[in-house]
Amino acid sequence: MAIAKKAVKKAPKKAVKKAVKKPVKKAVKKAVKKPAKKAVKKAVKKPAKKVVKKAVKKPAKKVAKKPAKKAVKKPAKKPAAKKAAPKAEPAPSSGLAEGNLAPQFTLPATTGVDVNLNKFAGENAVVLYFYPKDDTPGCTLEAKDFQELKDLFARQGAVILGVSPDDMASHHSFCNRYSLTFPLLVDAGSKVAMAYGVWKEKSMYGRKFMGVQRTTFVIGKDGRVARVWSKVDVNGHAEEVLEYVTGLNEPKN
Repeated sequence: MAIAKKAVKKAPKKAVKKAVKKPVKKAVKKAVKKPAKKAVKKAVKKPAKKVVKKAVKKPAKKVAKKPAKKAVKKPAKKPAAKKAAPKAEPAPSSGLAEGNLAPQFTLPATTGVDVNLNKFAGENAVVLYFYPKDDTPGCTLEAKDFQELKDLFARQGAVILGVSPDDMASHHSFCNRYSLTFPLLVDAGSKVAMAYGVWKEKSMYGRKFMGVQRTTFVIGKDGRVARVWSKVDVNGHAEEVLEYVTGLNEPKN
């Protein structure tokens, strides 16, 4: 009986101890482990995230800023090259004033004989008109008007010479189409236009280019420029020039 009592007493105590110890131990372990794990994870994760973010953000900003600055700076230098580009074009002279000696030239003409300006000195006044292009509306009207008045100019001792950069084939076609009988001269390379100051920068539809500015010179028998019409309006222009040439031959009081 005594042995049985001991067995009964010991068994419950051990069971109680085990029942108490195990949950307590587990609860303690969990209480210790979980916060510790969380604390460790937080301690590891947060600095890691910050380091990662800094490592990603800082290089990204630096890389983004530097190319942006270079991209802005480089185009800023290009306009300087654009300003220098027009220098490739021959710079036109300042033009001729009345009373200046007319620049001499020899140019091929539609008559088949080269025209030398010097051959008219002392004999004829010369109506030298520069026009941009054959067979264009303004140039056609101007040429037809001079053709109609050609005999009247001849009576005043004046010859008419038309000059443009067009080639001889273009000039011949222009003459044949409108029955032009006065010489058209080929100013290849626009050298004579430059010498007379009529090779100018022009603009059309927002595009800038170099070309002939429509201009007429009357050169007297003395070889000097007697009169200049710049930026000619072709309407009535030939009549105005004839009136001036006629006045040269009238006796002066």
